[in-house]
Amino acid sequence: MKNYIDLHMHSLYSDDGQYSPEQLVEIGIQNNCKIMAIADHNSVKGVAAGIAAAKEAGIKMIPAVEIDCTYKDVNLHVLGYGIDYTHDDFEQLEDNVLKQELAASAKKMDLTNQLGFDVDEKKLQELSANGVYTGEMFAEVLLEDERYDDHPLLMDYRQGKTRGDNPFVNFYWDFYAQGKPCYTKIVYPTLEETIALIKRHGGVAVLAHPGNNLKGRYGLFDEMIDLGIDGVEAFSSYHDIDTVNYFYDLAQSHGLLVTCGSDFHGKTKPAINMGQSQCAIDQEPIEAKLKEMGLLG
Repeated sequence: MKNYIDLHMHSLYSDDGQYSPEQLVEIGIQNNCKIMAIADHNSVKGVAAGIAAAKEAGIKMIPAVEIDCTYKDVNLHVLGYGIDYTHDDFEQLEDNVLKQELAASAKKMDLTNQLGFDVDEKKLQELSANGVYTGEMFAEVLLEDERYDDHPLLMDYRQGKTRGDNPFVNFYWDFYAQGKPCYTKIVYPTLEETIALIKRHGGVAVLAHPGNNLKGRYGLFDEMIDLGIDGVEAFSSYHDIDTVNYFYDLAQSHGLLVTCGSDFHGKTKPAINMGQSQCAIDQEPIEAKLKEMGLLG
């Protein structure tokens, strides 16, 4: 189901994003989006261009960022909405993560080759705009390398196979995510620090796609509420109906903001379309809550 509210998408300012902010607005209009947010990974570089393009198109764009952080050794993504994206704190956040990601890219290369590959680094360099190699990039290079057409580790990611719907990001989740063989640790801010950063700059803190990051540990979200989280992305392209209902009902019982987010990236997640967030309810109450919280002006 397509929704007119989509508050989670990525531009080319995310290492795994494909489109410019202006192109995202065009795609959003084609998908009947009226309220959008570009939430790049630890970066606000695309916000101003997105807001300008949305204003010209006559739709709403909420300034946003998606921040990697940790809580009790669990890696999380927290969305900050309505932030003062011009503040230097966000530039410092991006610089800190970038330095670590650059160092981690070499380690990812070694770990990937230990799986039985000889990755073509020139192909990785062609995909990367800043020298950072993501799990999705490794997947793209390996899946297009004729030497590995029959490699057993890649078979599930071929078209029509079990992980072939979103092969690049599925390969990331299976090999580069926390606890997986090619995982490289980055020191991210804590959840508490992230919530404080967002609120210090006038924003609202929302936990992104909890069904992905809190698998088997949903009870942690109750603790996050006590720490000051303002909302949850209950409606996500990653969630099944049970996950949607669990976090929607919990948010309603605590008076939290509920958001809709496709997590649209482009080619790294080809099965995900903008406006696709598993939201089957009337979105007007969500829009009203956004207005109540000062996110729509």
